[in-house]
Amino acid sequence: MLMTRNKAQNIAMIIIYQCLCYDEMNLKYDIKELISDNLEEPFDEVDLYIKRVVVSAIAHKEEIKENITKYLRDWSFNRLSKIMQAILFLAYAHYHYIEKTDRKIIINVAIKQAKTFLDKNNYRFVNGILENLL
Repeated sequence: MLMTRNKAQNIAMIIIYQCLCYDEMNLKYDIKELISDNLEEPFDEVDLYIKRVVVSAIAHKEEIKENITKYLRDWSFNRLSKIMQAILFLAYAHYHYIEKTDRKIIINVAIKQAKTFLDKNNYRFVNGILENLL
């Protein structure tokens, strides 16, 4: 299925969100099956960006969580909403494990997602973390 990069990024973020929710509930899942189910197509036909960024984010989730936590002042990681965590995971995984993209572009994508999926001013919080994290 052909899709815009923005749509691919939103789908990837949603799949990462689902994985984080499953992890919190101690539920097992097959990452390839989860990706396929979300896109309603065989894993082999899924957009390469989605596969790479989601698998990277989940494979490195402890490292990503540790690095995000370094920049949380007076907050714990678990206090962040799962959607915010997913947005941060996506940005970190894209920047560190996928293609080298200008950090400003990755931050702008995360801000756009935060404005779409989070409360009104949470994009500022996401921006502040990513400015230091990436």
